[in-house]
Amino acid sequence: MPAVVVSGSGENPEFEGRITVYVTVCVIIAAFGGLMFGYDVGISGGVTSMDDFLKKFFPVVYKKKQHAHENNYCKYDNQSLQLFTSSLYIAALIASFVASKVCSKAGRKPTVQIASIFFLIGVVLTAGGLNIEMIIFGRIFLGFGVGFANQAVPLFLSEIAPTNIRGALNISFQLFITIGILLSNLVNYFTANIHPHGWRISLGIAGIPASMLCVGSILICETPTSLIERHKVEKGRKVLRKIRGVENVDDEFDSIVHACEMARQVKDPFRKLMKPVSRPPLTVGFGNDAALLSSVITGLVNVFSTIISIYLVDKAGRRILLLEACVQMLISQVIIGIILFKGLKATGANLSKGEAIFVVVLVCTFVMGFAWSWGPLGWLIPSETFPLETRSVGFAFAVSTNMLFTFVIAQAFLSMLCKMQAGIFFFFAAWIIIMGVFTWFLLPETKGVPVDSMVDKVWKQHWFWRCFVAEDEFRTDVKVV
Repeated sequence: MPAVVVSGSGENPEFEGRITVYVTVCVIIAAFGGLMFGYDVGISGGVTSMDDFLKKFFPVVYKKKQHAHENNYCKYDNQSLQLFTSSLYIAALIASFVASKVCSKAGRKPTVQIASIFFLIGVVLTAGGLNIEMIIFGRIFLGFGVGFANQAVPLFLSEIAPTNIRGALNISFQLFITIGILLSNLVNYFTANIHPHGWRISLGIAGIPASMLCVGSILICETPTSLIERHKVEKGRKVLRKIRGVENVDDEFDSIVHACEMARQVKDPFRKLMKPVSRPPLTVGFGNDAALLSSVITGLVNVFSTIISIYLVDKAGRRILLLEACVQMLISQVIIGIILFKGLKATGANLSKGEAIFVVVLVCTFVMGFAWSWGPLGWLIPSETFPLETRSVGFAFAVSTNMLFTFVIAQAFLSMLCKMQAGIFFFFAAWIIIMGVFTWFLLPETKGVPVDSMVDKVWKQHWFWRCFVAEDEFRTDVKVV
């Protein structure tokens, strides 16, 4: 029996359809873009701690690491080493704006295909790296892939998903990110003792998911919204029938056509995005073996917690997950900071085995909270809140902002850790408080609301953001009978 897809609210349109095998396959293939992102993020931390890698590319860091009285907080403080990690994010930031244009003009599917090509080039350059310039250029190409994939995949998932499970399907992107991080930690754990080319194996294995994404991107469909937006109306109707598994898609089809007609009236989406009327969704859019083993443990926690998010996001809603996680993450950060402040000095004294285990538990608690809230919802909420006319460019701002702050943290974190030591945990705890206050007062609930009904159902109803939403600047939602 087909499962009728409903929005979850009697005031929202109900579109007929069922969860088809084809949609499931498309979701899995597209989500491999997330797996590549997660693998590239996770692999760098383990590789940059491998002695063979450091000796070849960063001998100064290697010597500092081997020093008899190394500083517990400063042994990896090196700007070039941090650039190896952070170059990916600045490249992704720049690429996201180009990807936004490609996404709008060529479609979501070609954007994913371009991402896979960038990934493959990046893997070849990093795994086969002969000098520091080569591996950094490789990381830049991987960053281009991340920028294109992170722009296209969440939009793709939001546009093909039935409304009542949009959150769960979209979070599959974050789930694959966490799986990628876990896999990278496992790979690093086993290759750390393969000399002298264990690091090449770690970087080269990224070619497997990159190849799967490249081949799989040929099989996925283009989204009905993208097709109709680019005047391929009947093809859009045909694809909509295919992904919904029913013949009667008139209500949803009419809603998409109406949204596309309104979008075409906006000639300059960047200028529209800067107007007060776009501020609500835009603000939402703007987070040694023992060490490697602890990374594997936290990676497992990350994956399973993201699965919990898939189950809860369309039942409990977005806000409750974010607020609960703020409390959980804040407590974890503060306690870790206190333990390290008292027990881990720059030189000499180290944590006892019991304290170290407790810190790992607290880190897992932090990761757990982040993984079922801010991690996945940071991609889901921006992908579902923009109206079609500013959706691609608006999401580009969300992706680029994410990459900008990730770049800043990746480039500065080791230096901050060296200077602030345990105080860095209190620094981030303060930001968690700001995040919680923002969510409580300014973030509306979007659970169960169709993507193209966000303006009337969400922003015009919010106590603060409705001040920026003028009646005559937005379309009136299609009424489905």
